[in-house]
Amino acid sequence: MQNKINKIVEGKEIKLFPYKDKLPNLHTSVFLASGTKVIGDVEIGKNSSIWYNTVIRGDVHFIRIGEMTNIQDCSMLHVTNSKYPIVIGNKITIGHCVTLHGCTLKDKCLIGMGSVILDSVVIEENSMVAAGTVVKPGFVVPSGKLVVGVPGKVTRDLTSEEINDIEDSANRYMEYTRITIESLTKYNYPLDN
Repeated sequence: MQNKINKIVEGKEIKLFPYKDKLPNLHTSVFLASGTKVIGDVEIGKNSSIWYNTVIRGDVHFIRIGEMTNIQDCSMLHVTNSKYPIVIGNKITIGHCVTLHGCTLKDKCLIGMGSVILDSVVIEENSMVAAGTVVKPGFVVPSGKLVVGVPGKVTRDLTSEEINDIEDSANRYMEYTRITIESLTKYNYPLDN
């Protein structure tokens, strides 16, 4: 454990933090932008990206993030003590300044900017939560639906174009990651996670 901690703190910016006996476990392809803080029992899958000043706090329960998922700037992910973890699937876009707390997001969904998703919420695949929506505890968003409002309510089915754009968003963020890494490398910025 101490050797892993020493490796974490060698770089100029600390992004990964232990909590008790748990250290974050990230695939080598994961991109962590500057200001990102990942704490405790967190696993992040291949080709996912975590953007500027996002906090992922897996201290009192676990957080699992799948592949090709992007979590955008200033988002906050936390869990409920020994009760509700966060489980995030593949090819998910989580917009800027989103708060996720003890919830489950299945594959290919989009969470709009500034949304709040609370304990025990389940967002089914191919669904979308509109910007600024608050999804109350225990709510289930069915597959292929749009949720809007405070509190969030299912308002309509997503169009096939909107569903396709969810996966396109994941692909775009892989490209943004590639360009960002290329740009940072060009100017000798450190990329260590």
